[in-house]
Amino acid sequence: MVASHGVEGAPSSETGASAKNASAASGRRRLAPAAAADRPAPRLSRAESVAEQLAAIAESAEPGDRLGSKEELRARCGVSVGTFNEAIRIAQSRGILSVRPGPGGGLFVAVQSAMVRLGNSVLALDAGGTTVAEAVRIRDALDPLMIEDALWYASPADIAEMRGVVADMAAAVERDDPTAFIHANWRLHARIAAVSPHPVLRSLYVSLLDQIESHTLDVLPVSEQPLPAYIAERHALHAAIVDALDGRDRELALRLIAEHNTSNALPAALGPAR
Repeated sequence: MVASHGVEGAPSSETGASAKNASAASGRRRLAPAAAADRPAPRLSRAESVAEQLAAIAESAEPGDRLGSKEELRARCGVSVGTFNEAIRIAQSRGILSVRPGPGGGLFVAVQSAMVRLGNSVLALDAGGTTVAEAVRIRDALDPLMIEDALWYASPADIAEMRGVVADMAAAVERDDPTAFIHANWRLHARIAAVSPHPVLRSLYVSLLDQIESHTLDVLPVSEQPLPAYIAERHALHAAIVDALDGRDRELALRLIAEHNTSNALPAALGPAR
């Protein structure tokens, strides 16, 4: 068998040694998957571990209960301010906590108390989310201004990053994960806004996105269209917007952002979640 791989005649001792080495390497390669299977699962990040601590604290309280101030809970968890803020963001995205500013504020157990229509989906909001419909309407009104700035100022690097977020949206569609999709959607809008050279406009727009995202607990379907079909449609629309920005096609980009506008389907709230 080995001789058939030589040029002529029997293999030299060097050829035989090479065959043995190749066989040994092949054996090692065959063992690799088993070794990989024995590896321990990746450890949680520090922020994720703290988010789980916060979830455990929240489980012992009632919806709407105040758990304490941010500083009190940060000291209880024994982590840095940056790590704790990231943990809060994770806990909020999972619908565990809400944050209320000002006197008497702090961290509270999330209450899913209101809903707001977003196109052919519904956002389930925490107790502090009653102004989200207004925030969405203002964001929609600002979208054409953000698109105009992106047409003028987006660099190839900016477009590449936008396409990366669009790819995250596509992955969420594939997983049938509307909550991940809507968060990726907002990241795309934030990335488009980052291109604007106008600090007041950029800051206002991003603060509106933050308000919407911080109060959203879940994305639910409505009867007119199945949610998987809706998010697939929205992915295609956002991909087309980025293509139009890349092509500096102002007419197409503004037409697409007008199609994107969701505020004509936004009553102030649809009532308590059930």
